[in-house]
Amino acid sequence: MRTAVSLSAIALACVALTPVGAQAAQDPTPGPAVTMPTDPDGIGGHATETISYGKHRRQQMDVWWTPDGMQRPGVFIVHGGWWSSGDKRGMTQIARSYADMGYTVFNINYRLSTQAAWPAQRTDALAAIAAARRHADRWAFDANNYVVVGFSAGGHIAAAVGTFGNGTQGLKGVVGLSPIISPLRAYTDGAAATQPNKVRLRKAAVRLAGGCHPKGKCSRVWASMEVAWHASRKDAPMLTVHAQDEFVPPQQSELVKDALGKLGVPVKIITVPGQSHSTTLYREMGVAERVQAWIAGRIG
Repeated sequence: MRTAVSLSAIALACVALTPVGAQAAQDPTPGPAVTMPTDPDGIGGHATETISYGKHRRQQMDVWWTPDGMQRPGVFIVHGGWWSSGDKRGMTQIARSYADMGYTVFNINYRLSTQAAWPAQRTDALAAIAAARRHADRWAFDANNYVVVGFSAGGHIAAAVGTFGNGTQGLKGVVGLSPIISPLRAYTDGAAATQPNKVRLRKAAVRLAGGCHPKGKCSRVWASMEVAWHASRKDAPMLTVHAQDEFVPPQQSELVKDALGKLGVPVKIITVPGQSHSTTLYREMGVAERVQAWIAGRIG
């Protein structure tokens, strides 16, 4: 099985994947929720806006910025939820915390696996980033200085953005909280697992691939989902965080650390005791602070 998928990974280099899309070429469309700060100069408050970066109802993002005339580094946040559920609303508190630190924050939704198969999720994340960069002045955003932070399935999307092509302009770092670096590894681990979440993750990976298993013609899409197989020298550094005994183990991140490390791209893996996962892991004592410090070291 691994050989078939590996050959497809080589073939992928010759396949033109969906670009960020015609949808992304349009100006972002303001959504219904627009809140301006209480202070017209932006001191002591944020401006927030919900915009559409594509035509699908899930192709929206909330933007938080400080309208004080300064260009600020950006933080893109990608929610989790087995690729098939979840919403940016669940990340509002975390998004607000980064806005409070002075970043311009983009909290994105993307098409779920129940609505579109891979690589739609990566395409949407890239489209959201492209829209933000095109309209950087609108949100006081330094388009050449940003990170992407993803949680669980969102960590997979964030990491896949990080290894897409030969580097993404302006991307200075990728952070994954319990990121699924290898859906193929999750598929294999889930086959003999007794832990319910490992079994569920295997099924979620199959759904992400459009309902097919990693063999035959389906090998191509599974190869596309493998983060480490697309590593290149100009990719951004990564930070990943896992709990030692969670159902997305640290060994997932070792795969991308090995691949990027051979190319001279640093990957740091933080492992903490316990079974906490995703946002629960982020809220463990000291984890958020370590993530924030790493981001500050990358983009200031």
